[in-house]
Amino acid sequence: MHYSTFECHINTRQEDMETQRVREMLEATTLVVSIVAAIIIVRWGWKMVKWLWLNPKRLERVLREQGLQANPYKFWVGDLREMMKMHEEARSMPMMSLSHDLSPRLFAFVLHVLHKYGKNSFLWFGPTPRLIVTSPEQIKEVLSKPYDYSKHNLNPLTKYVSPGIVKLEGEKWAKHRKIIGLALNLDKLKTMTETFFQCCDDMARKWEKMLSSSNGKCEVDVCPSLMNLTQDVISRAAFGSSYEEGKQIFDLLTEQAELVATHLQRYHIPFWRFVHAKDFRRIKEIDRMVEDFVKGIIKKKEKALKAGEAIKNHLLGMLLESNHKEIESQRKHNNAGLMSMKDVIDECKFFYFGGQATTSSLLAWTMMLLSRYTDWQTRAREEVLQVFGNQKPNFDGLNRLKIMTMILYEVLRLYPPATWLERSCEKDMKLGNILVPRGVNIFIPTLILQQDQEIWGSDAKEFNPERFSEGISKAGKGDSVVYFPFGWGARICIGQNFTLLEAKMAFSLILQRFWFELSPSYSHAPLLRMTLQPQHGVHVILHKLA
Repeated sequence: MHYSTFECHINTRQEDMETQRVREMLEATTLVVSIVAAIIIVRWGWKMVKWLWLNPKRLERVLREQGLQANPYKFWVGDLREMMKMHEEARSMPMMSLSHDLSPRLFAFVLHVLHKYGKNSFLWFGPTPRLIVTSPEQIKEVLSKPYDYSKHNLNPLTKYVSPGIVKLEGEKWAKHRKIIGLALNLDKLKTMTETFFQCCDDMARKWEKMLSSSNGKCEVDVCPSLMNLTQDVISRAAFGSSYEEGKQIFDLLTEQAELVATHLQRYHIPFWRFVHAKDFRRIKEIDRMVEDFVKGIIKKKEKALKAGEAIKNHLLGMLLESNHKEIESQRKHNNAGLMSMKDVIDECKFFYFGGQATTSSLLAWTMMLLSRYTDWQTRAREEVLQVFGNQKPNFDGLNRLKIMTMILYEVLRLYPPATWLERSCEKDMKLGNILVPRGVNIFIPTLILQQDQEIWGSDAKEFNPERFSEGISKAGKGDSVVYFPFGWGARICIGQNFTLLEAKMAFSLILQRFWFELSPSYSHAPLLRMTLQPQHGVHVILHKLA
């Protein structure tokens, strides 16, 4: 009996010791977890303090010591609240006349900063300072050094509407540009002229059919037709498919672009992404859906290419062909810089968005301006009829249209699709006499500069294509760097010739068959939806030429 009691006591003591060891292990584990969590929280907190306060204040001090001025930095939001308030107020006020002075409507806060602090100023986009650069010499330096002034570290939302080559840097950018350049050179564009004609002719026939049922005259908002045209051109010329095949992709990209435009300027407002999480999930969902659609198109084209089928006159086929040739020429070398399936998908998505949005903007504003300035419409028509008569426009003839080229250049000056450029400093840089520290973004207000009276003269805000009669280099004060609707330097838009050729074909056919005047119902309300678009369309009175 005594032995059993002793054994029970021993077992109880062992259980107590085991329990104690477990408790000690749990306490030790809890302590370790607490320490690790504390370290993570402290590190995260330190990073947040650096990002939201210490770095902005350091950058502010460096900029102010050089005589640059701005509003005092406000924790986290910077100038965003005031910027959005002024932007909404400017948009809510109707433009009482058909003024081409768009800066007060689109860049109210930037003008406010420039008027208050002068040209040597900067503004706060959240915790990031944006140095406003307006000097032609400084702009030239920024745009000619793409490796030092990059597109990295800009708003994360832009990756959804500017994929592909636009967001690439370094050697990968150089390799992609070389491959895409082979697919977009003038010889390849020449083969697409027939596709351009077919798409434009389809639109013109629809207009003729509409006029035939309304005694040769009717009012119409041309924006939907012009948008369908540019979508059809991209679908056929870029992918060899019809507009109907690509309609789902365009509808998705349009929805995505509108969501991105809604949240782009507010992205850095505290907790904005959490409050509007549903929209951000939809943006990502559309991205996956579009990628699947484009992947299907690419696989069909690659299969045809491997089967030895001839490349049709479309950009995707040429892009794949160029990439395959590049792989063959470098088979014995490292091919890491060549284009993967994901790379090709991103470039296709960029063609879809960039090619359509940029060209539709140019066509819409050209239609509005030619409707208002009918003397220039008449001059352009006379030139088209002199070069082509009533025959089908061809590649060589389109390149001889001097007046049309002048008109398109002036439209792009007054209504550039992209109204500003932004770059980030990858390291401390000397820009003229200014030391630009790493972490500062460069802001180039394209629209403001392209309407600057000091550069373009007293008629800078007026429509006058004659200023381009001797080309871009002699327009204004002769410094072509102040004219950059497609960018400038090494990163100039690789698709600008595609856009201009499409626009010349479209207006050659329109001018051969119609004359048009601006409708009294037209409401002048330029709006920035990723590209500059007319908010309420372009209403014109369309007439059939006798």
